[in-house]
Amino acid sequence: MGKRKAAAKPPPRKRMDKLDTVFSCPFCNHGSSVECRIDMKNLIGEANCQICQESFSTTANALTEAIDIYSEWIDECERVNTVEDDDGA
Repeated sequence: MGKRKAAAKPPPRKRMDKLDTVFSCPFCNHGSSVECRIDMKNLIGEANCQICQESFSTTANALTEAIDIYSEWIDECERVNTVEDDDGA
């Protein structure tokens, strides 16, 4: 007669690191001055610079994180800058 097989232990869960909620401002380049907030009641995401008072707001959903709002702000800044460069030429 053989031994009973031992129950295999499940692998330990990997801990997910928290994402940043504070970023550097694209206008004044001051580090950690932009704070992102998500208002889930009104589905609005806001990013505000505490130094130069620049702000950006966008729509949010249940999966939106602070980095998503900041990334959209950076993308919008780049889009506006490329449109201005194309108009000036």
